[in-house]
Amino acid sequence: MSSTLPDVALADIDLSTIDFWTADRPWRHGAFKTLRDQPGLTFFNERVIEGYPFPPGPGYYAVTRHEDAWAVSRNPQLFCSGQGSNIGDLPQEMNEFFGSMINMDDPKHFRLRSIVSKGFTPKEIARVEGYVREKATAIVDRLLEQFPDKTCEFVDTVSAALPLEIICDMMGIPAEDTERILHWTNVILGAGDPDFGGNYENLMNNALEMFQYAQALGEDRRANPTDDITSVMMGAEVDGDQLTSQEFGSFFILLVVAGNETTRNAISHGLKALTDHPDQRDRWYSDFETHTRTAVDEIVRWSSPVIHFRRTATEDTELAGQKINAGDKVVIFYQAANRDERVFTDPESFDVTRPLQPQQVGFGAGGPHFCLGANLARREIAVMFDEIRRRVPSLRAVGEPDYLQSNFINGIKRLQCEWD
Repeated sequence: MSSTLPDVALADIDLSTIDFWTADRPWRHGAFKTLRDQPGLTFFNERVIEGYPFPPGPGYYAVTRHEDAWAVSRNPQLFCSGQGSNIGDLPQEMNEFFGSMINMDDPKHFRLRSIVSKGFTPKEIARVEGYVREKATAIVDRLLEQFPDKTCEFVDTVSAALPLEIICDMMGIPAEDTERILHWTNVILGAGDPDFGGNYENLMNNALEMFQYAQALGEDRRANPTDDITSVMMGAEVDGDQLTSQEFGSFFILLVVAGNETTRNAISHGLKALTDHPDQRDRWYSDFETHTRTAVDEIVRWSSPVIHFRRTATEDTELAGQKINAGDKVVIFYQAANRDERVFTDPESFDVTRPLQPQQVGFGAGGPHFCLGANLARREIAVMFDEIRRRVPSLRAVGEPDYLQSNFINGIKRLQCEWD
């Protein structure tokens, strides 16, 4: 069933204010449609962020059309990542500390990705897939045992638990440390939300704790390798080159934060979407294997867990008829590109049978920074909903989610659920 978006005037849109990101979601999608319909690209000024120690930057162009998102992503020489992938500017050493290889260009990016990808070969992912099912089964076991009244908070109980436990197992992190890891990831990606400390100092303190933990883990696995992916990455060599413990520390932040938060939010949004569209839930659940690949990609398109990434023009160029100067920032808004009516039929409809082509951009829009863990994320989403379908098919969201206050992660902090 299609839905009509509200008409939003261009003058009422400012992507740099928190008011925009806390507005009603249909209004926001209507605003993105307005931006897609503008000629060229719309420019937005940056604003002072309370508690952020760096001054606002010079502003940015918003990339909201699917075609333009692909053009930027697939031209890394023209639109680089090495000057930062978030809107605000940081010193370069902080960019690489927080973002690891997503804030690098070749040859540094190629070197680091070549090494860490040794932990994401088909063989390694196949090994992980075996216990994705085990973890999903155990999570539903706990759900049924711990909540005899058949109601609970879904994020902590189900959607956060699965990717967190899997990423910790992959990396060889002891089970007793998983809560600490969850806390760190919540603070790092929830820096703008009062529930998670909401300030730069708290963000830095938690990031440093996580970095130091990762360095110690990496150094231990180099000296005492086991059968986890940390050991694979710390022992991997490319042209005689290995990861330093500092590089592993930064990559660990990226991997654990990305591997946990994005999949968790896709699963949370997925339950909400299937609850709001019971015909689509019935269609998927009644012929699960046939529709799983398209249903999972539709959940990712619909939710777009990562809202934006920035690139910086390396030379004067043109995009969508808009003159771009060297040094200008362009920001890809994946939520907007994933609902581009030029590309997707009836994009405001949730359709578990939506064709895989044209591709949704929830894992990035191609190019060298395409999500390294996309296949694992798809597998986790599919297995979790298969376990729900088989054992608690009536599981549904209740009420509205409590959304994360963020312009970067489309997060759900809490979501009540119930079942019959």
